[in-house]
Amino acid sequence: MKKLFVLLLVTFCLTSCGLTSSLYYWGGTQNGATTYENLAYKNYDKQTPESICKLICMYEDIVTYPGGSRNMPPPGICAEYGYMLLIPENAEIFAKHATSMQKRTFASTEYATFFPVKGKELMLKEIELYPESAKFIAPLIERLCN
Repeated sequence: MKKLFVLLLVTFCLTSCGLTSSLYYWGGTQNGATTYENLAYKNYDKQTPESICKLICMYEDIVTYPGGSRNMPPPGICAEYGYMLLIPENAEIFAKHATSMQKRTFASTEYATFFPVKGKELMLKEIELYPESAKFIAPLIERLCN
């Protein structure tokens, strides 16, 4: 009986490790880190036009195709992405440096007018999904969108 209990305990421990599921989708994994972590680090460590374009497309993927067990964008991603789109230079950088495949991510090619509108929508979506963020996001919207 004791051996059976130990066998069941070991079997449970080994099988439970394979059943872990992430609450949120962070863009897949590369080299032991999520795509989000890798691209965000590269962009903030050494920002280039290409890193900005990749990060914008990665954000769009995470927001448009949320996964994980909650099936919604992770906390803060809509706000980060919205903020990135509200930076006026980023629309110009994306227009000049994005690959044709990256540009197909968006329905509009008028990035200078499309990005600010989408940026504000994303900030509001952050508040909708995570109401506790309103205290931080509302002042940003007021400052950046008016």
